Amino acid sequence: MQHQNTKNIRRLVLFSILLAVIVVTLGAYTRLTHAGLGCPDWPGCYGFLDVPESSEQISTAEKAFPDRPVEPEKAWNEMIHRYFAGALGLFILAIAVLSIKNRGQNTPVFLPTLILCVVVFQAALGMWTVTLMLMPVVVMGHLLGGFTTLCLLFLLYLRLNPYRVPGGDAAVRRYARYGGIGIVILTLQIALGGWTSSNYAALVCVELPICQAGWQDELTFEKSFHPIPPEKDSYEFGHLHHAERVTIHVMHRIGAIITTLYLLWLACTIFAKAHTRFFKNSALGLVAVLAAQVALGISNIWFSLPLSVAVSHNIVAACLMLMLILLTYSLKRKA
Repeated sequence: MQHQNTKNIRRLVLFSILLAVIVVTLGAYTRLTHAGLGCPDWPGCYGFLDVPESSEQISTAEKAFPDRPVEPEKAWNEMIHRYFAGALGLFILAIAVLSIKNRGQNTPVFLPTLILCVVVFQAALGMWTVTLMLMPVVVMGHLLGGFTTLCLLFLLYLRLNPYRVPGGDAAVRRYARYGGIGIVILTLQIALGGWTSSNYAALVCVELPICQAGWQDELTFEKSFHPIPPEKDSYEFGHLHHAERVTIHVMHRIGAIITTLYLLWLACTIFAKAHTRFFKNSALGLVAVLAAQVALGISNIWFSLPLSVAVSHNIVAACLMLMLILLTYSLKRKA
């Protein structure tokens, strides 16, 4: 019975991971289609439970929000994201309740409870994203909250899995600490990406590898990373000047180079020193996902941020983090 309860929770966690990937994808799609204010209120849309579509509903909606005319396509992008996020929240609530109910049966309680707390705060960030009119620090926080939810669910799934790496691999176990450093570096890089996107700085640099000629003269750090922006009616499409956006983009590019070099070193070192196939395959997987992410980043610049590539860049960043968590967790706990 104890084994069956754990197995049921594990299945629920696995489904929630898949749902979280969808939510992160929809969040990126909503942001990149400029639909973050597709519904100017929260949690409904123009005072309705779904998107107003009839002429009477649209008339009522536009009277209530005269500064935000109804754009059904953007509104649906936003509401579909909310529906899936709400469903994910309910599944995480179920996981937390079942984990507490089965406490003492080798089922973790702290981690499911932490995930539930993160999701509650994530819902608040979703509300503030709308009520604070896309304030960059809130938008970035909402992005990081989605990634955090996904990563914690994945960590819980690993925790619930009883597997052991065959034979162990003491030769590479000490590299778990370097995997932890990699997680910190990658988190900072993802945050830089979120800051770049939320400040609409993705297309200010149109040349590789860093930026177009003269970028060094435009660097300014005084306001580029200030968390509290000047008060405005809306932060949609950004509020920073060109030089500040160049600074943000350049820092994201430099961060990408540092992250790539570090993760490449980590993966190659583990591959060279590991004896078990598991760690060699994990290192190869990390390199493959890293290569895909670098290619997507270059494609964003080369093809001027096509929607499919930009969304994929977000998702592969999440996959890269999951690969790094898998490798680090396995080095620390399973070897």
